[in-house]
Amino acid sequence: MGARLLLLRHAQSVWNAEGRWQGWADPVLSPAGEVAAQAAAHDPLLDSVSGAVASDLQRARQTAELLADPHGWPAVMTYRGLRERGAGEWTGLTRAEIEKGWPNSLGGEVVVIPGGESAAAVTARAVASLHRIAADWPGADVVVVTHGGLIRLLEAHCGGVPVHVPNLAGRWFHVDGNQLGLGERAGLSTTAGVR
Repeated sequence: MGARLLLLRHAQSVWNAEGRWQGWADPVLSPAGEVAAQAAAHDPLLDSVSGAVASDLQRARQTAELLADPHGWPAVMTYRGLRERGAGEWTGLTRAEIEKGWPNSLGGEVVVIPGGESAAAVTARAVASLHRIAADWPGADVVVVTHGGLIRLLEAHCGGVPVHVPNLAGRWFHVDGNQLGLGERAGLSTTAGVR
């Protein structure tokens, strides 16, 4: 029996607010991000959901816990395989700083990050994690709080066209046996529409 997984990008972190690349760095949610996640927890899209899981990075785990809080879902489990793509030498830098140090490096469909994690490695660990989650939640709808880069790589892996993923938005994925398929794009409404 398959599962439907709503992959969502975490709420705004303090580094998102500063425009910094995070990768495996572990900044907390910004105050605006916390408010947005608390508001999003009441979105009707979550009414059919049985629980939430998250990346092991605290911006994702905090978001999942805030979404779960009013619903009485089981404790949020974390998966290292859901973390953002390792940003290598770009960790903590702004887009302008990256473009200055590595001119024209951000224009390609799949960016090569110096000292960073390959797109193939991220995709492999993410797909394995989604299959584990689906096995743990057969037939359920589950929120999977993760990261924008990971969601885009999974969209491309499944034949979709990856686009920028705002905070608290993402896409449904269907896991059925060994198959991983794309569903609709989705986003949670918030009273503070923070990117």
